[in-house]
Amino acid sequence: MGNPQLKKICLITPGHLATNPRLVKEASALLEAGYQVHVIFTQYMDYLLVDDEKILNTYTNLTYDKLNWTRNNALRRIYSGAVQKICKWLSRLLPKNNLIHKLILNRNYFWQYRKAVSAKASMYISHNLGALPVAADAAKKNRAKCGFDAEDFHRNEVSNVPNDFQVKLKTFIDDKYLKEVDYLTCASPLISKAYKTLYLQLYPIVINNVFELKHQSQIKLNQNKGLKLFWFSQTIGKNRGLEEVILALNLIDNPLIELHLLGYLDQNENGYFNNLANFSINYHQPISNSDIFKLASQFDIGLALERKQPLNRDICLTNKIFTYLISGLAIIASNTQAQQLFLKENEAIGKVYPIGNTTELSKIIVELLNNKDLLNTYKANAYKLAQTKYNWEMESKQFIDIVEKTLNN
Repeated sequence: MGNPQLKKICLITPGHLATNPRLVKEASALLEAGYQVHVIFTQYMDYLLVDDEKILNTYTNLTYDKLNWTRNNALRRIYSGAVQKICKWLSRLLPKNNLIHKLILNRNYFWQYRKAVSAKASMYISHNLGALPVAADAAKKNRAKCGFDAEDFHRNEVSNVPNDFQVKLKTFIDDKYLKEVDYLTCASPLISKAYKTLYLQLYPIVINNVFELKHQSQIKLNQNKGLKLFWFSQTIGKNRGLEEVILALNLIDNPLIELHLLGYLDQNENGYFNNLANFSINYHQPISNSDIFKLASQFDIGLALERKQPLNRDICLTNKIFTYLISGLAIIASNTQAQQLFLKENEAIGKVYPIGNTTELSKIIVELLNNKDLLNTYKANAYKLAQTKYNWEMESKQFIDIVEKTLNN
């Protein structure tokens, strides 16, 4: 493609860098390939500001525009929130108004659009549906290329009901802007299939939620009597499968089994889970994305507890699965479409259980407690799979190839 150093790529997300590892990995790969990289993002959670700064300090060649609308910037927060509420009300009167839909999805659309246009990039890549109109509009203004990374099947993130407000809102943006993108990447094969079914002109490419091998430490096989289960997310909350695990462990009632949960936990949720369990749950405070791997490697089993509803949860492959692989953990996964397919294609790394069946889940846990040879086989296979198939070193080559072909087209 000539000299990539002459090309500027602009990556856009409506939120924090720290909560968008896919964007950060893309930025890193583009910098390594010789591109100029500019990032546009906003900040609204105080506790993530330090993590954002760590990322910026790691990639010093990165240029960026950031908008802080945390509680310390109350005026901007109140103003943009009021605009968003007005737009939600107006959307009922003007259901086809494009600007209203853009502002509902991204209260900082105007600020991000101005910064994107002024970046004068050769390509704009959007992460999260709220950034798609920003990238597409800026690309049109500057006669540049536009890409979209669909980490989720956004229209069915909240509901499957066609008349649901969020479904209609996101479907409108999909229909308006996906026809304008020059490429589409998706975070799972079934998300890719879902978009292809809806938009026949698109050719979605799967870029999995994998990580760099630098995060892989020495595998820790289990030589002990006990068993340590691990689950993580930004928040620890209800109706995410944790109740099933707790009830299964209540059935087993064995002090040799530990449950470790990582994420933000408010007092109400703390009481809810502690009252549900007849054992002590080990809680871990939120940590940066880069520190999760070291923590995860201390455990035996990674829990992937996705639900079947709404549709997005059924067809997504979250970063949990790939965090567990690179950390050398056996996997216990709920039987969503995506997770069943993944464990079928990648045998002997763990087991699938039927959602809601705590008895079956308890049997799987007991089997892995009692059969350490099987547990360690799963752990070793997961560890090796990350080295040979599911890592960012391999996946990033495909991503850079997409960028180069799009720019040259």
